[in-house]
Amino acid sequence: MEKSKANINYDDVVIHVDKVSKSFGDLHVLRDVDLKLYNRENLVVLGRSGTGKSVLIKLISGLLNPDRGDITVLGEVVNRLTDKELRALRQRIGFSFQNSALYDSMTVRENLEFPLVRNKRNLSRAEIDREVEEVLEGVGLSRAINQMPSELSGGQRKRIGIARTLILRPDIMLYDEPTAGLDPITCLDINSLINEVQERYNTSSIIITHDLACAKMIGDRMVMLLDGKFERQGSFAEIFDTDDERVRPFYDYNFIV
Repeated sequence: MEKSKANINYDDVVIHVDKVSKSFGDLHVLRDVDLKLYNRENLVVLGRSGTGKSVLIKLISGLLNPDRGDITVLGEVVNRLTDKELRALRQRIGFSFQNSALYDSMTVRENLEFPLVRNKRNLSRAEIDREVEEVLEGVGLSRAINQMPSELSGGQRKRIGIARTLILRPDIMLYDEPTAGLDPITCLDINSLINEVQERYNTSSIIITHDLACAKMIGDRMVMLLDGKFERQGSFAEIFDTDDERVRPFYDYNFIV
C-alpha cells in the first residue's frame, strides 16, 4: 500500500545537508552528501546496516560534527551553534528511538510528564494533565495512562515513545527503525500512526528503516544511501526500477525471501 499525497511545502526547506562528509579513521561513512527535507514531508532513508544512516541523524541533531560541509536545521547551521543554542534547537526536534526509550520505573503518565516539567517549568498541573491526555489520545492509548511500560506490548511502548516525543510539539520528527522487532500487524499500526502524526501535527520527518513495506506506506520521498552517497532518490518505484546489484538484493530480501 503506497502513501497518499501529503500537503508538502516545497518552498520551505527545514533540513539542508550541504556537501557533508564524515569519516571515522579510514572508514568514510558519508562522502560529500546533499539532502533536503521539506516542510510537512516524510522522507525515508534506506540503506544497508553500517552505511551511515544513523550517523546522518546524529549529525542533524548535533550529536556529531561533520568533517566538511554544513547542516542547516530550521534556519540554524547546527555545526556552528553554541551548546545553549543547540539545546534550544533540539527542543524543536523529536526523536523516536528504536527501543522507545521509556523509563521503566515511571508510569506512562510520568514518562510523558517528564519532558514537559523539564522543559516548560511554568505549566500548571491542569495544563500538564491536558497535554498528557491530548497526546495519549493522539496515539490511541488514553487508557494506558497509569500503566507501567512493562505492562505494555511492543507496539504500545512504541506508541508511548512517540507520544512522549510529540508532547513538546516538535517541528521535525526523526524516527530510527520505527517498526523494528514488531509483528506485521503492529508494523501496519505504527506506519499508520506516523502518517497520522504528519497530518495532525504538521511535522516534517526523516525515517530510517530497513522495512520496505514501511517505507512504501509512509514515505513521500525516499533516498538510498550507497557507498557513502545518496545514489538514488524519488518514489518507491523510482528507487527500485533498476538492475543495480547494490539495490536489487535489498528489494528481494524484503519481498521475495
